[in-house]
Amino acid sequence: MAKHILVVDDSISIRQMVEVTLLSANYQVSLAKDGKEAFDMCRINTYNFVLTDQNMPRMDGITLIKSLRSLPAYQRIPIIMLTTEASNGMKLKGKEAGATGWMVKPFNPAKLLELTAKVLG
Repeated sequence: MAKHILVVDDSISIRQMVEVTLLSANYQVSLAKDGKEAFDMCRINTYNFVLTDQNMPRMDGITLIKSLRSLPAYQRIPIIMLTTEASNGMKLKGKEAGATGWMVKPFNPAKLLELTAKVLG
């Protein structure tokens, strides 16, 4: 069965690029336009991997990660930040919130697939 990945980004073009990349590797993909929508989806479904932006309306990525880590089903699920934020301070905040890793936009599709394969084992 294909691994199910949740992609969270307020940019429709980024969501579409990530979706096409992941679908090309036969992953199942669901999309959310912000952290609030993603959190609501995660309370109903369990995903194998969450890929989230940081800067979004209604709920940012770090708040989403903290919220997901409070749910028993998401304590060990890989969560990667895919964002334009590259400062060490922001990366530290992500790590403290429970992020598994960090990837800076613009992303390289091959690197995204490599990272996805690695975190999904």
